[in-house]
Amino acid sequence: MMELSYRFSFDAAHKFSHYPAGHPNAGLHGHSFQAEVSVAGEPDRTTGFVVDFSKLESVCAGVRQQLDHRVLNDVEGLSSPSLEHLCMWLWQQLVPEFPSLARVTVRRESAGQSCSYSG
Repeated sequence: MMELSYRFSFDAAHKFSHYPAGHPNAGLHGHSFQAEVSVAGEPDRTTGFVVDFSKLESVCAGVRQQLDHRVLNDVEGLSSPSLEHLCMWLWQQLVPEFPSLARVTVRRESAGQSCSYSG
């Protein structure tokens, strides 16, 4: 079994309504995010690929477009856009195209934070 990964970044804003007024995370604020998508499988005997990177990159570009320079709270399914919910949302977007999706990780490098989801 092998695992291929592709990483992409996006910049977006969000807010959390469960924080009290005056808390820094209650107001609208932004982050630079990195998402890493991993697909597992055995290499195809003909192509040698677990998955064609061009397809993975193309599908991820479409997903990235839904997130980049957006207010994440306004994206359908992300009303509470925690790292945990971002991972699950990305999974839901990608698994129809990649049934052997193994893991989705979302990072906020500047804060040293990450979350991984394995379905």
